[in-house]
Amino acid sequence: MNLRAFRAPTVVALALLSLVAVGCTDTTVQPKSTVTSANVFNDPSSYQAFIARVYSGLAVSGQQGPAGNPDIQGIDEGFSQYLRLYWECEELPTDEAVIGWGDIGLPEMNTMTWTSSSTMVVAMYYRIYVQVVMANQFLNETSTSALAGRAALSPALTTQIQQYRAEARFLRALSYWHAIDLFGNAPLVKETDPLGSTPPKQANRADIYNYVVAELTAIKDALPSSTAANYGRATTQAANMLLAELYLNAGVYTGTTAYPQALAAAQAVISSGAYSLDPNYRHLFMADNNTSPEIIFAITQDGKRTQSYGGVTFLAHAGCGGSIMSAGTYGIDYCWGGTRLKPEAYAFYTAGDKRSSYFFTNGQNVAVNDITNFNDGVAAPKFTNISSTGAQGSDPTFVDTDFPLFRLGEAYLIYAEAALRTNANTAQALTYVNQLRERAYGGASGDITSAQLTLPFILAERGRELLWEAHRRTDLVRFAEFTGSAYIWSWKGGTKAGASTDAHLNLYPLPGSELVANPNLTQNPGY
Repeated sequence: MNLRAFRAPTVVALALLSLVAVGCTDTTVQPKSTVTSANVFNDPSSYQAFIARVYSGLAVSGQQGPAGNPDIQGIDEGFSQYLRLYWECEELPTDEAVIGWGDIGLPEMNTMTWTSSSTMVVAMYYRIYVQVVMANQFLNETSTSALAGRAALSPALTTQIQQYRAEARFLRALSYWHAIDLFGNAPLVKETDPLGSTPPKQANRADIYNYVVAELTAIKDALPSSTAANYGRATTQAANMLLAELYLNAGVYTGTTAYPQALAAAQAVISSGAYSLDPNYRHLFMADNNTSPEIIFAITQDGKRTQSYGGVTFLAHAGCGGSIMSAGTYGIDYCWGGTRLKPEAYAFYTAGDKRSSYFFTNGQNVAVNDITNFNDGVAAPKFTNISSTGAQGSDPTFVDTDFPLFRLGEAYLIYAEAALRTNANTAQALTYVNQLRERAYGGASGDITSAQLTLPFILAERGRELLWEAHRRTDLVRFAEFTGSAYIWSWKGGTKAGASTDAHLNLYPLPGSELVANPNLTQNPGY
């Protein structure tokens, strides 16, 4: 199954899914359909189609694409796509990005002034549970009892279904990670929970963390191997990377750190030998990045087969604008004029660091005096629809560029941070960091010494290496710099100069609509 070439959505899978709508979600309600599992699964290919639809929930926004039959209601379909929402939640409130549009829900993301009814926050919550519902339903439909009631399956398909089940559990774990990272205590619904009309109960953040860690530990060796044929699928090393992310942030999620485990999980990825640093940093964000040796797990995009106004299509178009930038330079048909750097992010880089080579400064102000003005803030079109050979993607509107959710460069940085926090393996950590910097500088001129390898340096280096890759909010929370007065950046707290913010903003609020629909939920403090 080559996910990059998968045409989503798939009719067989859609027949099984009645997806949640903004404002009224019950993750224990049986999905409804005019086509039942009894006849759909007579077709052996339906199992692959269904798991592919679970994967595509990260890439598309609805059931026909690019618009017209959305997965969730109450928001423009293009704005409702999973990656687009997640990127906005991770980047817009931080020192890295602003977006110039006044669409409902976006201005408060720039300034950390959201509420429990803010559209982007609400939609992110429901998008997470769309994924959970789909994964749970796949697991229900492939349980031992469900399979026993159907026509005999070939031994090969039976084995393949078990691997698909592991992949569904990985995808569910990924969304539960996002749930506890963004929202804290949240509903925990498993495929074994009885279906009915009772709204789900709220689980403790630490309990969901422990559940997800146990799930990943149980399934990682049953996942596909890291081969070119399995690109875009959840592999054993993708599970190790997700474990590394969870362990790195365990202190935030549970109150107890797990840095030795984070180091071990990152080392498992590195020592697998399945990946190597891409010698061309820019290739990681180009239309043929599926050929990069560095990407561990990507949200795959295809201009002809996964059409959505979210995902990397959003990132490529929104990063281009003004009267000087040319859309054709980036392989797209027009610029949307939305996202730019905050001045603090622009200042991350020093002379010689080629990771900033794509910044567009001509006609752009460094300061963001007016968020709505595209010329305020340096443009940073990191994701393009041009290949490493200069060819345009297959479609000028919908891009071919995949989003690298996990890549080896971050595994190096997780290892380095965990080594510093445990005072172990710091010499190896320095080697990994300098390998990243030698790629960035084209040689050893950017190398650092052991004395310079500190935790503040790691936070800054993550900002440089992983800029706009949807990590920044989580990083700042882990370093206790997202809220409060320890670090002030432009437009933090709603003012141009920035202001101290209250610690309750380290979590997003649960949607007010969900609190009305589900009396089992308690709102996060401060909202």
